[in-house]
Amino acid sequence: MTVERNELNVNMVALTQPHSQIAEQFRTLRTNIEFLLPQEELRSIAVTSASSSEGKSTAAVNLSIVYAQAGKKVLLIDGDLRRPSVHQTFNLSNASGISTVLAEKAALEDAINPTAVEGLDVLTSGPQPALTAEILRSEAMDGLMEHLLAIYDLLVVDSPPVLSLADGQILANKCQGTLLVINTGKTEKHLAILAKEAIESSGGKLLGAVLNNFAFPKKGTGNPYFQSEAEDLQVLGERKEKERKEGLLPAKFKTKAYWRSL
Repeated sequence: MTVERNELNVNMVALTQPHSQIAEQFRTLRTNIEFLLPQEELRSIAVTSASSSEGKSTAAVNLSIVYAQAGKKVLLIDGDLRRPSVHQTFNLSNASGISTVLAEKAALEDAINPTAVEGLDVLTSGPQPALTAEILRSEAMDGLMEHLLAIYDLLVVDSPPVLSLADGQILANKCQGTLLVINTGKTEKHLAILAKEAIESSGGKLLGAVLNNFAFPKKGTGNPYFQSEAEDLQVLGERKEKERKEGLLPAKFKTKAYWRSL
């Protein structure tokens, strides 16, 4: 399947805007996760939140993209069987997915979708089953995860909120590590604490929290690495001119012969 670039969803900022500050933050998140477990290889990550609409799905999508861009073979799994969204982000059908594979109504290879990102595949949720928690808790789900780990370097699971449903805690338990997405200005502190406790009480390993919708400093006060190239050159030129006038910078760089003569 080929997806045209103009069909890509705006939520895939790590792909559509790879030089943006947000995309860089997802790459930083990937690096931070790798530093958390220097002695072991992280093979599965659940991405969850305390409640709905906090940005967990966007975080899961972009984290999957940056891992694939780093050369990993990644499978993004939509584990939110009640309110799935990954298929919409990638413009995919949700007629088959986890639910139909576990019910033996679809073959796994038919349910996995390639994407426009090299190295990244997607397994959608499929139609909502009657007993969602029971399906996720089942031995069949364990077998599916084990089989997928033999195929992919990393599984990223978009998990339901941990305080709303048992599903989120079940998936946190089945993954090697869990990220908690917190929406700045929306998630109340006590809910974030309860979410942390829910992940840990389920036997899940909390890797850390992702602060979503954080307002970056206004232009000119942030990290100059994230300014445009034109602005970088202008700032650099102005700084060098100032240093030259103050006698801090020689008008011409010294040659190798000059340094050898000292």
